[in-house]
Amino acid sequence: MEKLKTFLMILMVISSLSVATYATKTGPLDTEEPWFQVISKHGNEKTAKLHFYIQDFIGGENKTVYEVVRASITCNSLFSFGSILVIDNLITAEADIKSKPIGRFQGVATSADLKTTAVALNANLYFTWGSVNGSTISVWGRNPIKKGARELAIVGGTGMFRFARGYVISNYTSIVENEYLVVECTIYVTYMDKSRSCQHMKASEDNN
Repeated sequence: MEKLKTFLMILMVISSLSVATYATKTGPLDTEEPWFQVISKHGNEKTAKLHFYIQDFIGGENKTVYEVVRASITCNSLFSFGSILVIDNLITAEADIKSKPIGRFQGVATSADLKTTAVALNANLYFTWGSVNGSTISVWGRNPIKKGARELAIVGGTGMFRFARGYVISNYTSIVENEYLVVECTIYVTYMDKSRSCQHMKASEDNN
């Protein structure tokens, strides 16, 4: 049980995300909320900066991380190999859990390395606020927990974040109390500008 708790605590570190893209930041152009800024526009694409907090509960009544599968080797593995965790964490605009809720961090994390603590993560940032309500940003990759700078790939998005791309690096984690962590996240994500895309499609239809 102690080994599992240690693994869960380590796993929470991977939720500390800042996502960078290949686009060049040029300063704020369009601010919808303090946590959401469009910082550049190019053709049919936008690059946005998102800054928010993930509330991680790995124990207690409000627990949001659960182990659902163990392999035959898991109990004897120094790195909990084969353990699979399901995550559904609240995302808030500020560090205070009572601040504005803007989405959920939902996904599956698998301990997938026999020789070190590394997690394979498949997760979605699912937004429930305003103009991005129902939209997602999907991240995927190998996360070597003990490495100082960890990266995950953005593999896509839905809704407002169609064609999302970039990569994820670890940023900052604060431990509020035992089994409860607050994770600060900064994201730079490039995605399709749906309004420009729709205008282009309409113009093409009119020409035909």
